[in-house]
Amino acid sequence: DVREDAEFALSAGFVFRRHHTTADAAIGVLADGRTPFAFPGATPARDLWETNVRVVSKRANGLGLILRGFVGTGESNGFNPADTEQFRKVTRYGGDLRVIQGPVRFETFAKFNDWGPYDYHRDFNFTFPVQLMGDVSWSLGTPEWFPGVPGTRFGVRGTWRTLDRHSPRFCPGFSTGPGGSQVCNPLAPGDNGREWEIRTYLHIGL
Repeated sequence: DVREDAEFALSAGFVFRRHHTTADAAIGVLADGRTPFAFPGATPARDLWETNVRVVSKRANGLGLILRGFVGTGESNGFNPADTEQFRKVTRYGGDLRVIQGPVRFETFAKFNDWGPYDYHRDFNFTFPVQLMGDVSWSLGTPEWFPGVPGTRFGVRGTWRTLDRHSPRFCPGFSTGPGGSQVCNPLAPGDNGREWEIRTYLHIGL
């Protein structure tokens, strides 16, 4: 992303994984964030594939963009005990775009039937039907193409997701629990849920 300076550059790749046998059981972490455990099983023998494409364009006027897209199958490290489809194979697709003009950077992504941003989402096979994000930021120092390079930036980001029975925090209905209390029933009939957040941030590079 940093060294490529062509007005148009494209690369594409395809990965095919042949898994003849089941995998080893993975290690997960309980909700306290500290206690490890081994899942009582592992993903079965099955083949996986993924294809991806990347486009980079840097113009003489300083405008640049980086576009990535992917589609393929994947599997989790473990499973959610409450999910009736344990070790289900996921068909996921999506892409992201980064546009930079001087000190201003705009980033966005769209992901479908994909895991969330945290490790435990893939560990427990938590997926979201739709994930959308938009981010605009301003550099307060020397603009850098590569987002991992330390720098001082101020930005605003918005994220929107839909939820289904494979997503965390999904609650289409309630059932009567012990003592007559109402508890969430993720298997109850109902429409997909949704959640969103807006955040502001200041990254300080020293």
